Amino acid sequence: MNDLILSFVLGLIQGLTEFLPISSSAHLLFPSLIFGLNDLGLAFDISAHTGTLFAVIYYFRDDIRRMIKSLFQSNGPFIEDKNLAISLIIATIPIVLVGFFGSDLINQNRTNITSIAIMNLIFAGFLLLAFLYSSVSKKLIELTFIGAIFIGLFQVFALLPGASRSGTAITAALLIGLNLKDASKFAFLLSIPTILGALVFLVIELSSSSYAINFPSLFIGFITSSLVAFLTIKYFLIFVNKIGMYPFVIYRIVLGIILLILI
Repeated sequence: MNDLILSFVLGLIQGLTEFLPISSSAHLLFPSLIFGLNDLGLAFDISAHTGTLFAVIYYFRDDIRRMIKSLFQSNGPFIEDKNLAISLIIATIPIVLVGFFGSDLINQNRTNITSIAIMNLIFAGFLLLAFLYSSVSKKLIELTFIGAIFIGLFQVFALLPGASRSGTAITAALLIGLNLKDASKFAFLLSIPTILGALVFLVIELSSSSYAINFPSLFIGFITSSLVAFLTIKYFLIFVNKIGMYPFVIYRIVLGIILLILI
């Protein structure tokens, strides 16, 4: 497959799966499993992740603007935004610490297909249980700092390839009673510092290695992932209360089984 076409395919997969609770790492395996293709290197990974980061920042630009303003005010009309900003900071700390100190172990399992398939099945089960038995009655403004810590700790499981970052965050938010739309919104906002942190590690790794850089591939990957990610966020938040979590649970179970069959 031509590198430019592969760039489009991988950008499409990254943009679509980064924010859906279906594991981007599992889907990014398919080009190599089906066509026997290698990935496009670390620089491409950085460009595709930057695309999804750009998309989520642009989509929530008004929320982000209010949260930034709130951090410089002790009280006033932005108190709810300040609580949300602090909650996001708190929820980010666990995955940053574990990611920093456990990076070697995580990298060893990044392309382990069996592990990715099993994690898909396990966390599909967690998502189903959270969706079935959570009260889903709380709004985002009711999220406590203890709740934010719980979401952050549960999101650490996203470091296991196949667990899904958005999936773990949504699962944890549902378990503490957030309604589905607000649970998804918090998970998407939480992706901003998480993806940013991942990018820092990737850039450090790139700077200490020698990789050939294909700039047209980087551009296609960035544009594709950013556009697809923006549309994914937009329409998921619109329809999430209508479609629920069942389609994603079923899909992940089928995906996990297919990966086990393909290995």
